[in-house]
Amino acid sequence: MGIVLKQSFRNTIIIYGAFLVGGINTIVFYPRILKSEFYGMVTFLLSASNLVMPLTAFGVQYTIVKFFSSYNSKEEKDKFLSSVIFLPLLIALPLGFMWDNAHDWIMRSVTKENEIIESYTFSIYLIAIACAYFELFYSWTKVQLQTVFGNVLKELWNRVVVMFLLLAVFFGFIAKTEFIWYLTFAYILRAFVMMFYAFYMYLPKFYFKLPANFIEIIKYSLYIILAGSAGAILLDIDKIMIPGKDTIEKAAYYSVAVFIGSFIEAPSRAMTQILQPLTSKSLNEFNTKEVESLYKKSSINLLLVGGLFFLLVNCGVRELFKLMPEKGYAGGELVVLMISLAKLYTMFLGSNGAIINNSKFYKVTLPIAIGMSVCVYLLNQLFYFNLEFGTDGLALATLLTILLFNSFKLWFVHRKFSITPFTPKSIKMVFIILVLFLGFYFWDFNLPAIEVQNFSITPIINILIKTVLITVVYVYLVLKLKVSNEFDALLQKFYKFYK
Repeated sequence: MGIVLKQSFRNTIIIYGAFLVGGINTIVFYPRILKSEFYGMVTFLLSASNLVMPLTAFGVQYTIVKFFSSYNSKEEKDKFLSSVIFLPLLIALPLGFMWDNAHDWIMRSVTKENEIIESYTFSIYLIAIACAYFELFYSWTKVQLQTVFGNVLKELWNRVVVMFLLLAVFFGFIAKTEFIWYLTFAYILRAFVMMFYAFYMYLPKFYFKLPANFIEIIKYSLYIILAGSAGAILLDIDKIMIPGKDTIEKAAYYSVAVFIGSFIEAPSRAMTQILQPLTSKSLNEFNTKEVESLYKKSSINLLLVGGLFFLLVNCGVRELFKLMPEKGYAGGELVVLMISLAKLYTMFLGSNGAIINNSKFYKVTLPIAIGMSVCVYLLNQLFYFNLEFGTDGLALATLLTILLFNSFKLWFVHRKFSITPFTPKSIKMVFIILVLFLGFYFWDFNLPAIEVQNFSITPIINILIKTVLITVVYVYLVLKLKVSNEFDALLQKFYKFYK
């Protein structure tokens, strides 16, 4: 677990730095500079590109991770990389030629109030292609067990670019209407930077010969296209459906709540980037004990870190919404709770997804992904369109879908490998999170109104006090109950360093 914790720690710092920048963009700059209508449009376009990207990527980012470590010679590895680098073009090129039809379909799917989207739909295609090739070259570096630089580009690049572009709009250097095109260019540039770094890490000799198992590679890629991106589909399909019923501003309001709820998953995203290739390597070597060890350790450590941020986010969210400039953003507490709970349950399962995706049972991922997509779509129709639950209904659909299908994946890994991520320490961790949630969620400090230049800082003070209290109690209980050996060792290391 040493290399996992080392790179995961670095990646976690990067991701939380990215979330900090993203939080400033989402909570401060976007609502005040672009306003909710244009922000809603940007949300729609980026979410649509996230849905198109898995198709254009052809699942290659997962194919590289699964197969690269199975080759023994450099020639075999080079033939493999030479063949997969062009696979995304099999879908990307035909899709580009047919984009006029896609444009017409998009415009038929939104209400007349949201026709602001019409001039920007081609950016969906460009961003999707750029992201597909970025993910391909990022996986290229993952199999070299080098994830940090790619993580900076993946998590930090776009958010920093957005911040600069928003400031450029604010100071009048660019117009709102130009914002999305500059952002599109930034996505394309990021893909090229990732490509150059990937070639720097491992430059293959390009062959015009296919690897011996090319048919198996194609079959895996076809199966994994939807399966590997089920999480993105679950969250982004909501934002795509909103303009079909409500004004596009609602997409902005919902996007903020989802962003806040998703904040807790940063450790999972960091650890998964290094767990994927390590799990694949262990499976290729038939080292079941190492697979089980990674499974259990990733589960308890992700639950530990994710649990803390679950508490901090939900116990301070009411005060956080008081800082938003428009009333439409308030009232998203239930969305935040349900999205963060879904994320926490996924983290609780540790490397479950990596085990399935990189094992000989990977074909089950396709029916799981299709089932999740159909389920969330139907539940969205029921809760959002029919029962009029509003955006709370969209979040409820996501939560129920993740609980159902992740539970199936938990059972499936237990059935096929006879392993689970749970230990007696898991019960202790759940108990700590539940007790502190019940103790801190339902109240806030009754502080007097404090303003600085007509801006109330009382919510900020309330959040800070709660954060300190929860963190101190949480860390004390985790250490007292000896939940995680890795966490104990990490704290001891910091203690010796600062002593």
